[in-house]
Amino acid sequence: RAVENQVKFATCTLHSVALTWWNTHIKKLEMELWELKVKGTDLASYTQRFQELALLCERMFFKESDKIEKYIRGLLDMIHGSVVASKPKTMQEAVEIVTELMDKKIRTFAERKTASKRKFENTSRNTQNQQQQSNKRQNTGRVYT
Repeated sequence: RAVENQVKFATCTLHSVALTWWNTHIKKLEMELWELKVKGTDLASYTQRFQELALLCERMFFKESDKIEKYIRGLLDMIHGSVVASKPKTMQEAVEIVTELMDKKIRTFAERKTASKRKFENTSRNTQNQQQQSNKRQNTGRVYT
């Protein structure tokens, strides 16, 4: 809260060209915040940048619930609905829910990939064994002829 108050105080002392520059800069940051989305599974970077921008663009959020709603809007579709259904009351709660859900999704994906790889390897081995058995039969048949 202290940093937030320092920014408010500093901006109150701006005049003329400096004030115009500041307002233009804030507008750019507000646009960045409005368009901010999670890139891939990099939730940590998204959350950090969201919090930085939200601090500077606080006039975009009249209530905590507005900030939470915007944060959730930038999430990946695969967890978006679950987070909305959880109805977080604070930003901290939203971040915790999102982190837990994302970790779970990543773990599930990794487990499926590992299981799929094992299945492929087993299928591959079975195919090789069948080919070897077939070759042995052909060779045995040749010996008898």
